[in-house]
Amino acid sequence: MSETMADFEKELEASFRKLNEGDVVEGVITGVDENAVYLDINYHAQGIVKKEDYSDDPSFSLQSVPVGDTVKAVVLSDDDGEGNVSLSVKEASKAMAWETVKKYMEEGTVLTLKVGGIVNKGVIVYVEGLRGFIPASHLDIGYVEDTNTYLGKTVDAKVITADEEKNRLVLSVKEVLYDRRREEKERKINAIIPGTVLTGKVESLMPYGAFVDLGDGLSGLVHISQIANKRIESPGEVLKAGQEVKVKVLKVENGKISLSIKAAQDEEPQDTPEEKASVSYKDEGSASTGLGALLAGIKLDN
Repeated sequence: MSETMADFEKELEASFRKLNEGDVVEGVITGVDENAVYLDINYHAQGIVKKEDYSDDPSFSLQSVPVGDTVKAVVLSDDDGEGNVSLSVKEASKAMAWETVKKYMEEGTVLTLKVGGIVNKGVIVYVEGLRGFIPASHLDIGYVEDTNTYLGKTVDAKVITADEEKNRLVLSVKEVLYDRRREEKERKINAIIPGTVLTGKVESLMPYGAFVDLGDGLSGLVHISQIANKRIESPGEVLKAGQEVKVKVLKVENGKISLSIKAAQDEEPQDTPEEKASVSYKDEGSASTGLGALLAGIKLDN
């Protein structure tokens, strides 16, 4: 009796339910033939999905659709002329796919994708079944002359535009490469220990100090107060671009390296002429080193 009552309540609910075009419904597959899939959508009429509304995949066959499975579909019409509700699983899948790619964009998800086509000024990839475009200018950090070399290759990319209304999905490999370059630089910077004396070259002079190239893509700032033991008005009084200098690392903070030429000089041995003349020794090493040697023993994860 309880089952009969439950069935009655279900039918009553279905009789009051109203479906509109564009609604997303969930249904259980009750039957499949060579032309369509039939769904129980808890409605006074059954749902029907024609083959062309189930999938865009050319190799898709309705015979692969299992009876009893639950699927989501978009209402195309509440009456197909034969008393059925016309549905599209393809449109529902597309709507869910857009929600997914929007989430990828918001979270900065890195996607591994295969280039499936070459078009004017870029390449085509597919994300959650949606056609995406990677402009040639976003395939690499540098200039890409021939996009044909990317066909069939796998790339890591991020979604940078996801406009469902305009059916516009744009991705970027370059953004991923920039992120990885920044992360690698941060790891290198964080591997530098304050107090270390390094050898570098003056990269540029500014009114407030000098930037020193430490090699391996890193540079640090020597504030004007840390250039010399005497007071100077301008870094150019004692330094010039390209000059090799020894610097001591004072601080590594927020991705910036603070250096001191003065502190490095203070650590150098101050031998008297008499001591130099009377003492002979074998140089076992230098108090300073290049950044490459400093990082040589440090493993940086890729």
